[in-house]
Amino acid sequence: MGLGLRWYHFALWAGFILVMALMPEFVSKGTLRTMIFANFLAIFAISWDVLSGRTGYISFGHPFLIGIGAYTTAILTKRFDVPVEYAIPAAIAMTMVGGTIMFLPALRIKGSYFALVSLAFMELIYQLVQVIRPDLTGGTRGMSGIVTLTRGAANGYYLSFSLMIIVALSMWLLMRTRLGTALSAIAMNEESVKGSGLSPTKLKLFAFMTSAFVAGLGGAFYVHYLGSIAPRALFDINFVFTIIVATLIGGASTIVGPMFGAFFLTFLLEYLRPFLPGAERYLIYGAIALLLYMYQPKGLYHIFMSQLDRFKKSGDDD
Repeated sequence: MGLGLRWYHFALWAGFILVMALMPEFVSKGTLRTMIFANFLAIFAISWDVLSGRTGYISFGHPFLIGIGAYTTAILTKRFDVPVEYAIPAAIAMTMVGGTIMFLPALRIKGSYFALVSLAFMELIYQLVQVIRPDLTGGTRGMSGIVTLTRGAANGYYLSFSLMIIVALSMWLLMRTRLGTALSAIAMNEESVKGSGLSPTKLKLFAFMTSAFVAGLGGAFYVHYLGSIAPRALFDINFVFTIIVATLIGGASTIVGPMFGAFFLTFLLEYLRPFLPGAERYLIYGAIALLLYMYQPKGLYHIFMSQLDRFKKSGDDD
C-alpha cells in the first residue's frame, strides 16, 4: 500500500508548519484571530472534501455533522458539568453515530437527490435544536458561557493550527493509500468499482464516517474556542456555501486544496468587511470565487503544483 511520497512532499509540509508556527511573532492579534477562523474553516472543508470531493456525493448539509459535535459537547459541559476531556470524545462519537443513522439510507441514492436529502437534514436539526428541550439547547438564542480551552489570540491560534495540521496530514496520508484511490474511483465510475469486487456502499460509509469524525472534532473544538453557540449562525446557508466554495476553489479531492481555499476565503471576507459589513460581501467573494474557478477548475492547489513543477524542471535543466 504505497503512499507515493517524495522528499519534496515532506519539505513542503515542514516548511509550511515552520512558517505557520512563527506567525504569532510577526502578525497582529487581529490577524491571528482571522487565521484561527481560517484554521477551523480548513478543518470543515477537509471534512467535506473527504466525503464529497472524493466520492462525488455532494453534501449541502455538512453543518448537520458539525452541529452535532458542537451541541453535544456544549450541552455536556454547560448543562451537566462534564469535563471537556470527556465531552469532546463523546461529541465526536455522537457525530459519527447520529450522522450515520441519519445519512446511511441517503448513501444509497445519487446525484442531486443526495444533495437535497443532506440539505433537509441540516434544516431538520436547525428546527429541532430550537423547539426540543430549549432548556438544554438554549433554543433560538443558543448558549453562552461555555468553557473555553484557551485564552488569548496566540494560544487560540496554536490550538487551532495544531488541530488543523494533525487533521490535514492524517487525511492527506490516508487519501494517498489504495483506499483513497478507491474512494476517488467512486466519483469517476461507481459501477466499475463494484465490478472490481469492491463494495461502493462500504467505501462510501467509510468516507462518511471519516468525514463525520473530522466534522465532529472540528465542531467540538470550535465551540470551546468561541465559548458560545447559536443555531442561526451554525446552520446558515452562507456557512455551507463557504465550506463548499473553499474546497472547490482550493482544489477538491486534494485535502491540501481546501486548506488553501479556507485561508483565501477567510481573508477575502475579512478584507471586504470594512466596505461591505453585511451579507453583500458574500456576493462579491462568490463572484471572485466563480471567476477563479472558471480560470482554473482544479483550484489553487493545481496552480501551486504547476508552478512547483516548473521550478523543479528549471532546476533540473540547470
